[in-house]
Amino acid sequence: MSSEVIFFAGFTVFVILVMMLDLGAFNRKSTSHIVKFKEAASWSAVWVALALGFYIFLRFYGHWVHDISDPSHLAAVKSIYYPNLVLPTDFESALTVFQNNMALEYLTGYLVEYSLSVDNIFVFILIFNSFGVREIYYKKVLVWGILGSIVLRFIFIFLGSALIQEFSWVLYIFGAFLVYTGIKILITKDEEEGIDVQKHPAVRLSSRYLNVFERYVVDHFFVRRKRDKKLYVTPLFVVMIVIAFTDVVFAVDSIPAIFSITKDPYIVFFSNVFAIMGLRSMFFFLVNIIDMFSYLKYGLGVLLTFIGLKMLFEHQLHEWGFSNMYSLIVIVAILAISIIASLLFPPKEEVVKEG
Repeated sequence: MSSEVIFFAGFTVFVILVMMLDLGAFNRKSTSHIVKFKEAASWSAVWVALALGFYIFLRFYGHWVHDISDPSHLAAVKSIYYPNLVLPTDFESALTVFQNNMALEYLTGYLVEYSLSVDNIFVFILIFNSFGVREIYYKKVLVWGILGSIVLRFIFIFLGSALIQEFSWVLYIFGAFLVYTGIKILITKDEEEGIDVQKHPAVRLSSRYLNVFERYVVDHFFVRRKRDKKLYVTPLFVVMIVIAFTDVVFAVDSIPAIFSITKDPYIVFFSNVFAIMGLRSMFFFLVNIIDMFSYLKYGLGVLLTFIGLKMLFEHQLHEWGFSNMYSLIVIVAILAISIIASLLFPPKEEVVKEG
């Protein structure tokens, strides 16, 4: 059995175990409860620590991902996913450079995905309010909804990678789309939007192909009605589908964004997994303080525009020596400036309300 197979099997088991621990599967009393700020902050720190730990792992054992064991295999992987990477002639030195570059791309991609996930939080709040979900059930819906989105993203990522390998010009479409999305975020005013529950695509599909129970039943996703003995899905299950559907919709811009950083579908997938698995805890961490970061939206707009332009002018930037480290510095700077500006210069409306 190759190290690649062992690695992915171990990674899958690891994600499932941590998810179950996060969900409280080993403690029935904790499966459905209101997540407090302290718990959310702790789990956010855990997921960030795990993501950083995986960065360290890639630096020393990144060759496991592609089962690289000799110079010819390293050269083959480099030609497919890292064509612009310059490697030393010595295999050990080349492998070290390769793994360091892979780890850096993962870290940059993770930061991009995690920051873009903030937009999901606004929409998730809107979904819960529109469907009248009690706060005590938020955790269970988010964990299982996000797990479903991981499966859908996995399909999305590897289809996107196959397209890029077959048709390199797809990258220019991705880049133009990201520039358009970023500029749209910058010029669009904040507006309160509502969700028409009955007309939502996920709700309509669920109603057409599933037996949907008419009301919530504690925290259950399924219920068997005594009257006709049929198995029904509850509205909570429908909300979970909506959450997964919404995350995939958001992936339309976030996944192309990370393909501007790396062409390696495995690194794209790992970055996405750690970012969205940490999204549940980040939701509860930021839900009560999200209004403090009023300029973060504009930071994300600038971020998407920068990434789109980087994708469009990749060859020119490579000739100028614009490395992944510079990309990471620019991304961190954009996010830091938007967060600091939000804290130092809160909108006038907020100041008036507080006064």
